Amino acid sequence: MPSPYRAIFAAPGSKGFSAAGFFGRMPLSMMGIGIVTMISQITGRYGLAGALSATLAMSAAVLGPQISRLVDRHGQAKVLRPATLASVAAVTGLLVCAQQDAPDWTLFVFSAGAGCVPSVGSMIRARWAEIYRGSPRELHTAYSWESIVDEVCFIFGPIISIGLSTAWFPEAGPLLAAGFLLVGVFWLTAQRATEPVPHPREHHTAGSALRSPGLQVLVATFVATGAIFGAVDVVTVAFAEEQGHKAAASLVLAVYALGSCLAGAVFGLLHLKDSASRRWLVGVCAMAVSMIPLQLAGNLPFLAVALFVAGLSIAPTMVTTMSLIEAHVPRTNLTEGMTWTSTGLAVGVALGSSAAGWVVDASGAEAGYVVPAVAGALAAVVAFLGYRRLRRPVPTREGQRERDYEDGAQHVA
Repeated sequence: MPSPYRAIFAAPGSKGFSAAGFFGRMPLSMMGIGIVTMISQITGRYGLAGALSATLAMSAAVLGPQISRLVDRHGQAKVLRPATLASVAAVTGLLVCAQQDAPDWTLFVFSAGAGCVPSVGSMIRARWAEIYRGSPRELHTAYSWESIVDEVCFIFGPIISIGLSTAWFPEAGPLLAAGFLLVGVFWLTAQRATEPVPHPREHHTAGSALRSPGLQVLVATFVATGAIFGAVDVVTVAFAEEQGHKAAASLVLAVYALGSCLAGAVFGLLHLKDSASRRWLVGVCAMAVSMIPLQLAGNLPFLAVALFVAGLSIAPTMVTTMSLIEAHVPRTNLTEGMTWTSTGLAVGVALGSSAAGWVVDASGAEAGYVVPAVAGALAAVVAFLGYRRLRRPVPTREGQRERDYEDGAQHVA
């Protein structure tokens, strides 16, 4: 492990909560694609599969920030365990209904219930922020590390989920994802020493974190970015099936995540001197441009190469986003603020997967890659329109953190 990454784990308890976070985040890459694979295996209806995945994502988008707001007020242990149990119960109901060929409406009900899954990634990043507050270099490296962990999840998660659902039984992928969630959350919440100190209601004088203009820009852009991810997942599974190699979809999606993982690892070692907001804008535009080659995909090897290149811009953009959130959101709302970006992604995944599913059903898989291209263009437009909000210094009770990030960016990344 490169020395900057080794250094951040000198903090007591950091290895334990980061490891727990890995297991807790595996469902993020397994559940949605697992539902798509399961439903398409059982019914052959990609429209229904995409709509159920979208329902799960939309439910998580609505419930996730509320769960994180409760975490900011009451602590991770008190909130995450009951939320996780409720989510796992709903997933169990979904699998039973799918296996028993229950009416479609029951599938939607349980998919919505599964959306109370907590944003484990936000919980882990909040712990790093608590440890390295006031140490921007270390915090940048920690955020980069967690982006690497995210992408490792997305490398192995789809392989495991799609592979089990196609080779064993259709419900296997989502079932294992629920197991990972239980293990990760209960392991994480058992580690009380590194848990951020909760801030009771009377300390939340600023209201919702979403009142921050900068956070609004990030969330709006991430809605379009999430549509890219959701559409790419659904269309790639359908494209691989059209090519006669449905199980290979997991490998192609893993290559997509691998590109992001490698870029994130390198990014964590760099000490760039440009501003965080400018770096974020470049990253969003790069993601948009990278969707263009997908329109030319005629076979799986070409698609894998195109997705690898597309993945190179993901992790650096995500890391920079976390820095901007920490700069724009008060400390008392930090977990909620981080979850709002996940919410934006979830809404986008819902819209993208649903739209892609219907396009695939109507016109075939190759036509479906138009959806992420349109979403990428929209993300770039929103980022350009909101760029000035991200450049403004934001005074808070912790000081003008955004001014520190913008004027002293060379100390951050």
